[in-house]
Amino acid sequence: MSQAEDAAATTHEAFDRKVRAKNLLGYWMIPNRSDGHREPEPGYGPYLWHWRDMRAILDEAVHNVPKSEAHRRFIGYQHPDIKMGTTPNLMLGAQMLMPGEEAPCHRHTMDAVRFVVVGDGTTATVVEGEEFTMSRGDLITTPNWSWHDHVSGGGTETIWLDAAVAPLTTHFRIGFAEPHQAPQQTVVRPKGWSAAQFGPLRAKHPDHSTTAYRPPYRYPWATTRAALDMLAEGPGDPFDAVTVAFADPVTGGPTLPTVDCEMTLLRAGEKTAAHRHTAAAIYHAYEGAGSALIGETRLDWEEGDSFVVPSWAWHRLESRGNREALLFSINDAPVLRALGFWREEQAR
Repeated sequence: MSQAEDAAATTHEAFDRKVRAKNLLGYWMIPNRSDGHREPEPGYGPYLWHWRDMRAILDEAVHNVPKSEAHRRFIGYQHPDIKMGTTPNLMLGAQMLMPGEEAPCHRHTMDAVRFVVVGDGTTATVVEGEEFTMSRGDLITTPNWSWHDHVSGGGTETIWLDAAVAPLTTHFRIGFAEPHQAPQQTVVRPKGWSAAQFGPLRAKHPDHSTTAYRPPYRYPWATTRAALDMLAEGPGDPFDAVTVAFADPVTGGPTLPTVDCEMTLLRAGEKTAAHRHTAAAIYHAYEGAGSALIGETRLDWEEGDSFVVPSWAWHRLESRGNREALLFSINDAPVLRALGFWREEQAR
């Protein structure tokens, strides 16, 4: 570098320091500008959590964290590359309710869903005055600003996956929440009320609570399994295998405005083709075993394990062994579509 160039660089650095000192930022200081070719860099990688570890921690929590202190016995899957959350927009975790326990009623800005992994239907979550029984494989929604509490009525524990957009509401600084005036809300709807209002055969003039931004809904496992079995008679999708989406019963769109839920069936020995999209996804192995190939990383999963597919990461799935595999998943695609940020690319 010549003396003139060295002097110019010194002057430039001094000017940059002056700009920063005034809490300003020059465009030339931004490391990832938009004046050239650029693709998303998630900043977090694939990651897998084993169910045996989560189950052991849940069991220990029963003895180490008093119910009065826990409020909810929820253990989240905290990604090591992220400050808070399983992905930048989503938090997935597991919650356990022991026999005779109740989780107090509250409501919050976050959309949330409950996917039951251990349950015999004797425990229920009450949402907006309606009781939804919790059997293994059921999915129950808790839309934004819904009153909800959980009540155990059986002789054994119930465990479900809680998925919520906690990191997203934290990012936007819109985390409203409040407790109910009573520990549990009053059940004012008969069982099956929402199914009668919004099922395939529905009320002509639906009657539902307007306290929340959306009515709650329960997707029973028997219905999900029947749909998968029927679709499995066809070829399936090369990138998503046999997948059903849990559609909003009111609009037919995504499960909730901020989170979409899906169930994928991989037939024995089935391998999907690779694709990538701007949505991040979290998978839970409901049944069977298999592998996820995400970029250069291979994650081998078994029943109960959960793993993350980062945004814009090439990925494909395959079952392992001589039996089918079932994967429940959540993603933040509704947010990206609403903002015009959705993009997908398929391997050729």
